[in-house]
Amino acid sequence: MTSHRKFADFVPATKIAYVNGRPRTLHLRRCHLAVEPDPAEGRHQRLERTFDQATVTIGAMDDNDVVVVDATVSRYHCRILQEDASYVVQDLGSTNGTFINDVRVREGYLSPGCELRLGNCRIAFNAVNEQVEVTASPLERCGGIIGRNIRMREIFGVIEKISPTGATVVIEGETGTGKEVVAQEIHKQSRRGTRPFIVFDCGAVPESLIESELFGHEKGSITGAIKTRQGRFEMAQGGTIFLDELGELSIDLQPKLLRVLEQREVRRVGASKSIPIDVRVIAATNRVLEDEVRAGRFREDLFYRLSVVRVMLPPLRERTEDVPLLVRHFLSNANYNRDSFGKQKIHHISPAAMRLLESYPWPGNIRELVNVIERACSFADGDNIDIEDLPEALIAQFHGPSTFIQHHTPYPNSSGGIPGPFPDPSALRDMTFKDAKEEWISTFERDYILALLARNDNNISHAAREAEIDRKYFRKLMKKYDIESG
Repeated sequence: MTSHRKFADFVPATKIAYVNGRPRTLHLRRCHLAVEPDPAEGRHQRLERTFDQATVTIGAMDDNDVVVVDATVSRYHCRILQEDASYVVQDLGSTNGTFINDVRVREGYLSPGCELRLGNCRIAFNAVNEQVEVTASPLERCGGIIGRNIRMREIFGVIEKISPTGATVVIEGETGTGKEVVAQEIHKQSRRGTRPFIVFDCGAVPESLIESELFGHEKGSITGAIKTRQGRFEMAQGGTIFLDELGELSIDLQPKLLRVLEQREVRRVGASKSIPIDVRVIAATNRVLEDEVRAGRFREDLFYRLSVVRVMLPPLRERTEDVPLLVRHFLSNANYNRDSFGKQKIHHISPAAMRLLESYPWPGNIRELVNVIERACSFADGDNIDIEDLPEALIAQFHGPSTFIQHHTPYPNSSGGIPGPFPDPSALRDMTFKDAKEEWISTFERDYILALLARNDNNISHAAREAEIDRKYFRKLMKKYDIESG
């Protein structure tokens, strides 16, 4: 590569500046191109275009970003790539060559104010750095993302600005916070929105198969490879690849991913030639990547290559004012709340049930909320969700299982009292939250099943029907707690 001075010396890369975990300033780097007039080729005016996307193609064909009508310019002459620290021009095998300040290059760094020459066509290159203050959107949704919380509405503003840029994005947040939904929205609002959006979960594929899944393989290159197969990067050609759970990628595979990002080409397992790719990368992780770098589990160069723009999603417990909004959205749109005619089954949720949902800490975030509402829709009678339709574990978090059974179940134990005994609350103080919750749930489930059986003369079918749960699941609970049917 020709050793021109790197672009980062003049204008910073697209970045978000965070203050106390909140996005404050967005630096947008843009490429400005001006095609100089050439009356001999019919160009009498200076053609000027500004781009914030990662790749700009130049050539004579109409599907280029910059179309140059010139007999000396090839159909697909060259492209300009935005890298973390620079802009780079790459010749695409043109007939008459690509020049930077009259020096012919196959690939070279561009400095502000330099001149590109494509055959006889001259193009002035420059760039601008626009600093935009991140302000909260006035809207309560951004595509499929719902939220009135100030931090969410700030993220809406960030998405609106970064989506068209083509910049690599890393979305950070706890499991279940909606990272894939955010990635999909960035893709939809980008210029690639009509092209493929390919998801790859780095933690769900065996390590021995990840390279083949990501980059593809040739026939016979690995065990079971009976034919040539495209990898996820090739499938995403022209679109976006979403690398979920990036922190799970093994340290041995990270250099190969880095090479793909830097060279913008993939080589299938067993292949001798590389394949050029034009793909935007969005990644997500529930780990703190800086900690992973310090621990030696994640490469520092890959971290900086990926972290062009970082979007940090808050957990649901820090945006509880969004819970009612999310619940109403799920009830209105979820397929599980539709009858056989496609009509909405459940329309309302009681104020008491909503207060409980707003008070719960949601360790599983939005994913857990979705599961709770789906369950409640299946348990509810009529068109209203009430407290008794919510999971017992969630109710016990605030009322205790004994209180719940006393007020919401008519099933006494053999002595006519409330099923029990339940764990002494003071004994739970020395346990972790998870262990204490499991202790409460286990005690509740066992005594609840025993009470149901006693009420129904040990008839499992009748007891399951009373509990409104599947008979097989009822038997599974009996087996779990070594309960005989009598």
